[in-house]
Amino acid sequence: MKGQDLDLFLSMGYFRMHQNVFTCNFLVLEEKLYPVHWLRIDLERVQFGKTQRQLLSRTARFRFEAKPFLLTDEIKELHARYRQHIDFDAPASIEESLYSGPLFTEFDTWGLEIRDQERLIAVGIFDRGNQTIAGIMNVYDPDYRRYSLGKVLMLQKIEFARQQGLVYYYPGYIVSGMPKFDYKVTAAESATELLDAAYDDWIPFSWETTRTIADEMLRSSGQAR
Repeated sequence: MKGQDLDLFLSMGYFRMHQNVFTCNFLVLEEKLYPVHWLRIDLERVQFGKTQRQLLSRTARFRFEAKPFLLTDEIKELHARYRQHIDFDAPASIEESLYSGPLFTEFDTWGLEIRDQERLIAVGIFDRGNQTIAGIMNVYDPDYRRYSLGKVLMLQKIEFARQQGLVYYYPGYIVSGMPKFDYKVTAAESATELLDAAYDDWIPFSWETTRTIADEMLRSSGQAR
């Protein structure tokens, strides 16, 4: 799925899973519903604050390069090191994340690499449309965790997309009641928009708005907080 087709599906709250696209309004855990909120960043409105500028400054000595994605042994080894040091569920391999299932759909997939001299220390994988990018996954070297490279990859994807004259960056979703996803808002909160699925409309993001929409979703489902 490429070009304007990807742009359209992202704008409707659909996102890549393996070789297809999907959407959902809830995650279900132990028979409890957790509202899902799809996000996008309006690239024209992005203004990095002090925290974001500090992250970029601390990593300025590293080398950044965005290019069409090719899964190399070097990237596979990086993912294996990354997976050994995380405390949450993640795909067993990049192949599983990107290519498992029937190969129905072709994506224009790119990788944003970060290197310390010649050493690959992080890669952020994303899909490109005509006016958009969609962040798929980030992996980084645990030896460099103090640099917050997952967040830096988000910032660098924003910079790349703006340089390309694109309009939106779709980082995925956050989930009410599951704060582990909240980092997706930290890159550019003031430029972030939230999909109000009930009205099929993108609105300015705020935590208060998110809570209000989550309460409405749970009431509609018959499961109040």
